Amino acid sequence: MSRSVSRNRMALAAVCLSSLMFGLEISSVPAVLPTLAHVLHGDFRDMQWVMNAYTIACTSVLMGTGTVADRYGRKRLFLVCIALFGITSLLCGLSWNMPVMIAGRFLQGASGGAMLIGQVAVLSHQFSDPEERVKAFASWGVVFGIGLGFGPIIGGTIAALANWPWVFLVHGPLALITWALAWRGAVESRDPHAQRLDVGGMVTLSLAVFGIAYVITQGGDMGFASAQTIVMAALSVLCLGAFVLIERRLARPMMDFSVFRIRPFSGALLGSAGMNTSFWPFMLYLPVYFHDVLGYGDVVAGSALLAYTLPTLVVPPVAERLAHRYHAGWVIPGGLFTIGAGFLLMKWGSGVAQPSWLSLLPGCVIAGIGLGLTNTTVTNTTTGAVPAERAGMASGIDMSARMISLAINIALMGLILVAGTSAGLSRVMSGHAQARHVMAVAMAGGQPVPLAADVVHGALAQGFQWVMLYAGLSVWLLAGASLWVFGVKGRVRKVNGAAHLLS
Repeated sequence: MSRSVSRNRMALAAVCLSSLMFGLEISSVPAVLPTLAHVLHGDFRDMQWVMNAYTIACTSVLMGTGTVADRYGRKRLFLVCIALFGITSLLCGLSWNMPVMIAGRFLQGASGGAMLIGQVAVLSHQFSDPEERVKAFASWGVVFGIGLGFGPIIGGTIAALANWPWVFLVHGPLALITWALAWRGAVESRDPHAQRLDVGGMVTLSLAVFGIAYVITQGGDMGFASAQTIVMAALSVLCLGAFVLIERRLARPMMDFSVFRIRPFSGALLGSAGMNTSFWPFMLYLPVYFHDVLGYGDVVAGSALLAYTLPTLVVPPVAERLAHRYHAGWVIPGGLFTIGAGFLLMKWGSGVAQPSWLSLLPGCVIAGIGLGLTNTTVTNTTTGAVPAERAGMASGIDMSARMISLAINIALMGLILVAGTSAGLSRVMSGHAQARHVMAVAMAGGQPVPLAADVVHGALAQGFQWVMLYAGLSVWLLAGASLWVFGVKGRVRKVNGAAHLLS
């Protein structure tokens, strides 16, 4: 075996291990959130911020990390990010209260987002042969999918057998192994013509996303008409406007708005938003439903979540063949429509006389199939719809769209859950809106309340049904928008056996 082949294999192993860690920290943590809230004395808002701190931090670094890697070295950045991810994971595992956990998750998300970009940069420059590069990216995608798909059962099992800190602490030794493989295998590379880091764009976009998520998450407690909420909302809008102005004035912006005029790119981007309006944010709330409404433990809840995530590993090859034959303009909206159908079926299953994981199983499986149809197709379309030299930027926009819509919808689903639960309490607490709101927040966080168990379960069940209805209808709306933007009624031509829209 030649030295270059050996180095390539070690670099690929490092990239795959780091992608496994990143995927696990997205999907394994929701399975143990009810346990975290109980042990660390957190409430429902804390549970939301444990996830949102990670996603907002990812958003903050995604668009600018590529520039840092190009300027200072792709291998160097990758090594630094692996080390930081391991250290911040240890901080999360050693947390003694929720503020420390949320701070740790923010730092972990920032290092994880930068590590994700480092993975792509290392693979792109390590494998110069096109055929080998395709195989390397395929391996990376499979392992990343395994982390996402099996994260719930892995998180639930670890929490049950070794206690919840090990959901985070396990990344310490994994990071050491990954770092050693990357140090020995990855080849250093730089771009002597790298552009300047767009600090203004990164800061304004991050503040805008944080502000919007904060208003949605905390607005119910502060009062949506309060001065504090209005000021925060106004500042968020100003930050978003400043971001647009900054990007339009730069010669080489990290977000080039001209790509939105490419119909396949924008249609696929709506697919990104659709998945993260429905499937991914609900992964935070489904374990809470299994724990607090159905009364399952961590392992059973994690096992039940497999029905939700496992189809996402099996369906993508089918999606690729369908996109090759019928065009992504049909597959992406069709996948979104399937996700919506799954959520409406889950809503029906949660409303039967004796709901259980079995009554939710058909809806979970169908939603997972829909995500499997959509996820890879969106990635391939956003990068393939733009010129090759802009594929990196297109991938960054796609990932940012996913994280932004995920952060906003984690907050929005929480708002809807509390509103639905509060409405369910109106039968026993009529005329006390603020008291119902406080009680609903406590119930959503798994905290004890002075109400009969059947009243608590009934109100929570109604809140979750509102969330499922929102997810189903919103993803259908985005499916229609995606179909319209793609314009699939137009003529389609064949190029090298693949279908492409005439624009």
